[in-house]
Amino acid sequence: MKNPSNPFLAALRAGQSPIGLWVGLVDANAAESLAGGGFDWLLLDAEHAPNDVRTILDQLRAVAPYPSHPIVRPPVADVALIKRYLDIGVQTFLVPMIDTPEQASLMARAMRYPPRGIRGVGASLARASRWNQIDNYIHVADEEICLLVQAETPTAIGNLKAIAQTDGVDGVFFGPADLSATMGYRGQPTHPAVHRVILDGIATVRAAGKAAGLIATDATLAREYLQAGAQFVAVGVDALLLVKAARDLATAFGRKA
Repeated sequence: MKNPSNPFLAALRAGQSPIGLWVGLVDANAAESLAGGGFDWLLLDAEHAPNDVRTILDQLRAVAPYPSHPIVRPPVADVALIKRYLDIGVQTFLVPMIDTPEQASLMARAMRYPPRGIRGVGASLARASRWNQIDNYIHVADEEICLLVQAETPTAIGNLKAIAQTDGVDGVFFGPADLSATMGYRGQPTHPAVHRVILDGIATVRAAGKAAGLIATDATLAREYLQAGAQFVAVGVDALLLVKAARDLATAFGRKA
């Protein structure tokens, strides 16, 4: 049995721009229904949605037959938690609140086996290795791991070049909500100052040879960031899409929430 390839990582390396959708409803049926929607990747969120390792596992299994690649955002940059997500089969991570290259390096090492990294070697118990049925899993697993780190504070922006140049980091994601708040513009993710920082940040990350990404639910803004060089952009959020569709339908029949 061969180790599954990582189409998202391959797309970034080929210079493509995979488009994604945020998934926070914490339900395998919801994740599976969205996996058939045509998005290149789905972000399974365990930071701001009530996911845990088991609910993420259920969703990984639900989306496995579909082309959409699952990316997992853990709640925190924790080595032990990263190990658990790796062992259930997560290949691509979006790690929040990375402010320094040292933090980025720790996450990169947490996702790789020794000697390059510090990932615990327990593959015989892991879904990732299909319980030791994948040939040479511990020797080939690192090749398909993708690390995306989030820059969400002025500290991270100040360290952005060094973070992007960190070995093992494949991309940097700009979190407009947290970035705007930490810059003093809470609730204004499209403030001109925030917008300028993100555009400059995209250029810095791309100059380091890494992929840049973010979430932009406004289609015009998303296209602007893509034209500026962002490679992976989430263009919607499942819960918001559901709420909007429900409200629009109710409004069409003269009802108000």
